[in-house]
Amino acid sequence: MRIILIGAPGAGKGTQAATIKAKYPIAHISTGDMLRANVKEGTELGKLAKSYMDAGKLVPDQVIIDMMEERLKENDCIAGFMLDGFPRTLPQAEALGRLLDKLGMKLDAAVELEIEDEVVVNRLTSRRVCKACGEIYNTMLKPAKVEGVCDKCGGEVIQRDDDKEEVIRKRLAVFHEQTSPIVDYYGSQGVLLKIDASGAKDAVLNLLESKGIR
Repeated sequence: MRIILIGAPGAGKGTQAATIKAKYPIAHISTGDMLRANVKEGTELGKLAKSYMDAGKLVPDQVIIDMMEERLKENDCIAGFMLDGFPRTLPQAEALGRLLDKLGMKLDAAVELEIEDEVVVNRLTSRRVCKACGEIYNTMLKPAKVEGVCDKCGGEVIQRDDDKEEVIRKRLAVFHEQTSPIVDYYGSQGVLLKIDASGAKDAVLNLLESKGIR
């Protein structure tokens, strides 16, 4: 199984990825994790990426693609992979396509997790996080027993700045602007699968398997 997960902030990509990985022994590749690992290990690509980050600049697409090439050659990708958070733009999607061609790999599906903006806003504005241990709460579904106090460690439970409505709406606007061309791109290649991400967490896996992707 070789798939890409496409979804807005709050669409549940992490949850869906965990559900898929629990059943299939494929690599879950997050570009953020991949970037941090290269920087921590001091690889040549990591040093190059760090030079951009230290200067407050975005890491160029080609550096990310080069890291992706090295990552896809690792043994845990033999059985397949799941990309989470990449590609984010059309140029990245096109570069990834060229990389997969170079490696002789074929993408099985680009899975778009569809969800209404208002559902995302309600979901994320309800989220709270413990400053001390990182435990996650939800004011509607899983509130702390004592408001503002972590059940687990007694730390302060707060709403992060990026979970405030105005920030979320800006993130959603950027996501829609960047992602529409990617959705069209994979749609034209016949590998786009759309699913309702507001439903049960097993929906992605059920859809993939119904399409013969496993």
